[in-house]
Amino acid sequence: MKALLRWETALVFVLLVIALSAGSGFRSSQNLFYLGLDIGEIALIALPLTIVVVAGEIDLSVASVLGLSSALIGVLWQANWPLEAILPVVIVVGALCGALNGFLVTTLGLPSLAVTIGTLALYRGLALVLLGDTAVADFPPSYTSFGTQPVPGTGIPWPMLLFALLAVVFGVLLHASSYGRAVFAIGANAEAARFAGIRVRQVKFLAFTLAGAVAALAGIVYTLRFSSARADNGAGLELAVVAAVLLGGVSIFGGRGTLFGVIAGVLVLGALRNVLILNDVPTEVLTIVTGLLLLVSVLAPIRGRQDP
Repeated sequence: MKALLRWETALVFVLLVIALSAGSGFRSSQNLFYLGLDIGEIALIALPLTIVVVAGEIDLSVASVLGLSSALIGVLWQANWPLEAILPVVIVVGALCGALNGFLVTTLGLPSLAVTIGTLALYRGLALVLLGDTAVADFPPSYTSFGTQPVPGTGIPWPMLLFALLAVVFGVLLHASSYGRAVFAIGANAEAARFAGIRVRQVKFLAFTLAGAVAALAGIVYTLRFSSARADNGAGLELAVVAAVLLGGVSIFGGRGTLFGVIAGVLVLGALRNVLILNDVPTEVLTIVTGLLLLVSVLAPIRGRQDP
């Protein structure tokens, strides 16, 4: 725990250094607003993925669930469904995608890395079958403003307010509930947790289901933010989400991590990407930086694992 606290403190320090050294353009209210929009989907998906990773598993299909959700929104909207009916259906479908991952991992005993690489392709393929390479973009402004306008009277984007509310919920779930204690116990030693009476399969199954549901919610946010439903929305986003979670100090081996650290990791990753964008750095370099952060972030949990 001390190692985690030191890592989280370092992340906060890094964030302060970035904010102070990046220039006034970075600290402007307009840029901070767009920074909040840019990290909205990453921040949302990172919340349940933290639980999955702490439990000793991984879910690489989250960005594909986002894309499938976006495609489903477009198809149902073209079928003249009202958005009030579309949105809950999309979240349920996302939860079912996560439940399928959970079933394959917990009931059939398949490794989550292999399973979610497979469903990454499966869900993205289903999105392409549903919508093809077309885009649906005629959504009502009353909905798309959710992804582009601040909360009235503030400079906070609506998606970040949604993230803050869910962060409280997931923080309580992970750090102040019997479910959270079970997650940490399973991640530390699944066999010992099973002998202690913890329902390992049910705990992991719920974690995957939550990841699918929130990924679908992120798909809704993404679609409304760009006012465009596309099958390729969010492609590659899983790299940034996993990087943020591991950068936040969550051990890739499971059993260690805090939601506060993940939130700090999301902010650091978002701030670095924003600074690079402000300096007209090509997209390819952004991908390289994200990959390097992913590699570097693995070292902290390994080091923490070696601490007495």
